[in-house]
Amino acid sequence: MKVIITGGSGFLGQYLNIYLSAEHEILTFYNHHPGNCKEYNSLQIDLRNTEELEKAFQSFKPEIVIHTAAVSDTIIKSELSVKDVYDINVNVTESIAKFCKETGAKLIYISTDLVYAGYRGSYLNEVAKLIPVSLYAETKLMGEVKIREVFDNYIILRTALLFGFGLNHSKCHFQFIYEQLSKNIPVKVFVDQFRSPISVIEAAILINQMISKDIKGEIINFGGPERVSRFELAERLCDIAGLDKNLLIKTKLDEMPELPKVEDVSLNIEKMKSFGLVPKSLNEMIKEVVNKKT
Repeated sequence: MKVIITGGSGFLGQYLNIYLSAEHEILTFYNHHPGNCKEYNSLQIDLRNTEELEKAFQSFKPEIVIHTAAVSDTIIKSELSVKDVYDINVNVTESIAKFCKETGAKLIYISTDLVYAGYRGSYLNEVAKLIPVSLYAETKLMGEVKIREVFDNYIILRTALLFGFGLNHSKCHFQFIYEQLSKNIPVKVFVDQFRSPISVIEAAILINQMISKDIKGEIINFGGPERVSRFELAERLCDIAGLDKNLLIKTKLDEMPELPKVEDVSLNIEKMKSFGLVPKSLNEMIKEVVNKKT
């Protein structure tokens, strides 16, 4: 199939380039950082340029569009205004949905588990209360709304905490923990935030499987099978990678008031599994990313 990947140089995007290009004809978009995009059919584009975006759609004629591009920082960088974040996370998403509708493409939208109320309990399903507490989560939810207003040929993936080792310039906190511990440097990790982490490799594999399935008009929790704190995730990394758990420092959310407080957005993934999308166990995913790293 013909697949456009936005945010192709991002943490998830670069893995999508690798796994999807093996079976599909891809066009991967990047803006400032090329990452591995230049190893594939790629286009440098500012997604806010609707004329260039429309031209790319009309020329490539995608059957699937995977929209990963976003301002994804929980704390927005000072050089970005609220308007910038809104334009990229909301207006661009609406434009992409409209071009998908015009060209008959299905849109797979990478949303976030952070749209949920983080105080309502464990294993939230897709109809759980929505209270995004960061600008990032709020605008990702607004992106969901825009898509649903435009058409019904979409899959919205409320994606859990992604972990693994980024390629080129991309990184995540899991990688920071690994690198610090590898140098015998202590690292602080939250004991009171619970997620359903999924590796970036497993996410790319499952999205690749999803493309060929007859799914549309669905919001799906997209995560791993286990509810763990960030501290427990770090402990498991230590066990599997042979790192020193004594270097992990237990930290609570209240100790970092600058961060939006999200206590528990662990996901019920039964709907995801009902479509035949069954993730590996958490330990298997950690082993896989560590083995590929080493």
